[in-house]
Amino acid sequence: MKKIFPVITILILLSLFGLIFFQIKWIQSAKGYKQQELENKITSATAEAADKLMVERNILPGLKNKRDILFNPEKKGIELFNNSVLQRFTNDEVNQIIKNSLKKYLMKDIPFEFAIAQNDIVGEEIQSANFAKYFPDTSNNLRIVYPLIPQSGSSLENLSMDEVLVIIVPDDSSIVIREIFWFILGSILFTLIITTAFYITIRSLLKQKKLSEIKSDFINNMTHEFKTPLATISLAVDALKNEKVAGDKEKTHYFTSVIKEENKRMNKQVEAILQAALLDKQEVQLNLKKFSAHSLISIAVNNMTLPINEKNGELEVKHDAKNDLIMADEVHFINFVNNLLDNAVKYSKENPFIRLTTCNSGNQFKIIIEDNGIGMNKETLNRIFEKFYRAHTGNIHNVKGFGLGLSYVKTMVNAHKGTIKAESTLGKGSCFIISIPLAK
Repeated sequence: MKKIFPVITILILLSLFGLIFFQIKWIQSAKGYKQQELENKITSATAEAADKLMVERNILPGLKNKRDILFNPEKKGIELFNNSVLQRFTNDEVNQIIKNSLKKYLMKDIPFEFAIAQNDIVGEEIQSANFAKYFPDTSNNLRIVYPLIPQSGSSLENLSMDEVLVIIVPDDSSIVIREIFWFILGSILFTLIITTAFYITIRSLLKQKKLSEIKSDFINNMTHEFKTPLATISLAVDALKNEKVAGDKEKTHYFTSVIKEENKRMNKQVEAILQAALLDKQEVQLNLKKFSAHSLISIAVNNMTLPINEKNGELEVKHDAKNDLIMADEVHFINFVNNLLDNAVKYSKENPFIRLTTCNSGNQFKIIIEDNGIGMNKETLNRIFEKFYRAHTGNIHNVKGFGLGLSYVKTMVNAHKGTIKAESTLGKGSCFIISIPLAK
């Protein structure tokens, strides 16, 4: 698992980055294609508008052909023919012709500006209101310039002045983006789904890796916890087989007591494991009754008197809470207080000092247990309530247990509708704060 995990992680990350890279390339390609398609359609629409603008109109009455225009004896002093688009169409007429052509090719209205000019935009011209604003910027706006050439055989042929039609589509990129919006949205959504799936996969692998490590620690601890009493029982049984011991009632009683105590110890370990399984299935039923929390705490304190005295320690108890009536399960409440005190003793230095204080905060009954033990680092502090987790303190077996104690404490506090919080400084000690609702 340790070797394969980095490989799987790298492969997944490479796949994810590759997917994102090709999605970006695909979007860029689609944008380029749509950009070219838009330009082609606008060019075609411009060509059609130009053709419509070159349709003959406004020919003077009685003039039938170009010869009449060129040699009419009455043309002196008057304008014979309005062959210029600038002279034959109004600004609004040009705007409508272009608008209709663009709508025909694009199937929708788009913003545009236009101009018709002579001699390549120099001299007389007509233009839309914002044409001059957008004309200089060719990087952000699409500009199409189309010459106005009379149709072959038209009476305007060879008479038209040099004119061009200029159409500008402002911010054409935004039009393209709107065209492929759903493709981009789908691509982003798909990429997010794949990224989420990869994240969940990596997270699951990390969790499995952590569980595997916890499982290994648990098996090692369990083996050690069972090996010691089994070895003691084996030695006691061998001693009882000795004829000298068998004939001595005092020694026989001693060794049978040792066997009984070790057997009792093993039963407690098995019970702890079974209890953890029940907690997992949420099959533990609390028998909640109204109790004085101080009286239950006193029972737990009495249970810890001997272990604390064996370490030459001191337990200071302060019942500062004015109201200590809570709804509690007598057995489990005593057990989780006892577990916290037991941990304070186990993880202490020589001559431990433990302080248990109670107080009220609003409608809460608080228990504060402080010690001057070895303390915990941030990583351990964040994980102490996890099942089977045990802090590594050099030798994994220097403090006995399966890592179930604090998990049980948190579960029972939660079952009492309370909260538990831990604070600690490495090398200086720890503090556990429990809050239980007061009985109504």
